[in-house]
Amino acid sequence: MISQPRRRDVTGRVGGWHSVRAWRMLQVMGMGDVQLSYASGASARPLLGETIGENLERTVARVPDREALVDVAAGRRWTYAEFDAAVNEVALGLLALGTSKGERVGIWAPNCAEWVLTQYATAKIGAVLVNVNPAYRTHELDFVLRQSGMRLLISAVEHKGSDYRAMLGDVGFEPVIFIGEPGWEELAERGRAADARALRERAATLSFDDPINIQYTSGTTGFPKGATLSHHNILNNGFFVGEGVGYTEIDRVCLPVPLYHCFGMVMGNLGATSHGACVVLPAPGFDPEATLRAVQQERCTSLYGVPTMFIAELGVAAGYDLSSLRTGIMAGSPCPVEVMKRVVGEMHMSEVAICYGMTETSPVSTMTRRDDGLARRTETVGQVMPHVEVKVIEPDTGLVAPRGTPGELCTRGYSVMLGYWDEPAKTAEAIDTARWMHTGDLATMDAEGYLNIVGRIKDMVIRGGENIYPREIEEFLYSHPDIADVQVIGVPDAKYGEELMAWIVMRPGASPLTAEAVREFCAGRLAHYKIPRYVHLVDGFPLTVTGKIRKVEMRERAVDLLDLHDAADIASA
Repeated sequence: MISQPRRRDVTGRVGGWHSVRAWRMLQVMGMGDVQLSYASGASARPLLGETIGENLERTVARVPDREALVDVAAGRRWTYAEFDAAVNEVALGLLALGTSKGERVGIWAPNCAEWVLTQYATAKIGAVLVNVNPAYRTHELDFVLRQSGMRLLISAVEHKGSDYRAMLGDVGFEPVIFIGEPGWEELAERGRAADARALRERAATLSFDDPINIQYTSGTTGFPKGATLSHHNILNNGFFVGEGVGYTEIDRVCLPVPLYHCFGMVMGNLGATSHGACVVLPAPGFDPEATLRAVQQERCTSLYGVPTMFIAELGVAAGYDLSSLRTGIMAGSPCPVEVMKRVVGEMHMSEVAICYGMTETSPVSTMTRRDDGLARRTETVGQVMPHVEVKVIEPDTGLVAPRGTPGELCTRGYSVMLGYWDEPAKTAEAIDTARWMHTGDLATMDAEGYLNIVGRIKDMVIRGGENIYPREIEEFLYSHPDIADVQVIGVPDAKYGEELMAWIVMRPGASPLTAEAVREFCAGRLAHYKIPRYVHLVDGFPLTVTGKIRKVEMRERAVDLLDLHDAADIASA
């Protein structure tokens, strides 16, 4: 195992790992019989040993006349035979421009058919697709263009008021092919005029272990890192996610989630095409009514989203016929029990699944089963995926923790990325010598192998020797009728080392809560050391460009807000 910086203990007990070490001594003496937090995903289905292009062509041969893609906003649709032909035109067009195997081709656009065509076209020629977040501004854009060594960018002209053409002019990047302008049609025309043998010749040089995609993770500090993924990584992950929700060629998958993220392009696109299902794009960006209109119009059987998307859809669901829905995937954050009940009941999604993962693992490592009850879908993130291993380790020793004990979740298998693009040192910090990906998430594993994410190692608060997981307190505070959203952080304290602070977004029309009122709500229901000392009412939280909450920035602001600089100096001494 590579040398890791010493991390704070996560047992939740005063005295750190003493009790765990005592348990290990009992084991050594033959007096302990406790399961370890390790599980591997057995499967009767073998991994797919093929490239994305080969897999698509197998699907086309099997179901050529089934619909493959519907772009609802643009009023366009393709059967699998038509989709493959359109992909080949783009692929041959890129070859005609001199695009070599391994060269980086970027895509900077909201959800649209051209995004999907570019994804499969670059895979067919062995170019590395670089996903550029539609929300990026000039600073982030310039970094990604240069760090990836991008040769060519396919871009929208604008999105949500952002002038992409102007921003690209500011950073001085070219060549760029703009979607919806003559350059895109010229690319396809080049492909139609090219000799199809060039595509077959390129395909013969490709391996399923080749890098095929770079996705930039939204680090909460510094610049993002480019997780580099292979055909084998993302094709198999999409396939087994699709297996998990039972996809066949009769399924129609509504994707309001962004394609630039694994949720859209892997769990969505590849999950569908590897089973002959149809991808339905309801709109360029998320719109709850457009999404439900698409479900109704296209008779979708599956719907993806994060819990907040489903909450927004439930707000307008009464006006739509959603009886075609059977399943879907919810990921990104925990789903409240009441929301899950309404999704199953009002949206007819009796087989909706919860997935957990990260970009670096292609992304899904664990998933609930179709027949899991509400408790499993709201209290856990499921069991390990097929052909994947997971373990929960003691952060300060690296040893596997007993089941039920919090520790860092690690995952290993085909899904672990090749590495961070051109950053071997950062890769070595994340993936140890045994190829375990260290997620940085704190988790527990129960007797049946179901995992519960209890927080992030870096977010854990140590107050007077007590380890506190902010997520537990956040989940409790969500039950307050006047609280719409909440984040809990640790702030410096001269006496206890750290104290708790809750940042709260009030529900519309609710009276502002005081710190005293919050403490009164918690009294007798949370241990005294878990009750926030400070309360700060806000309209929202600081976010990264991909929407992740920046708790580091919240802590920095809190130090200024509460004038805790002296306490911070003491705590860091």
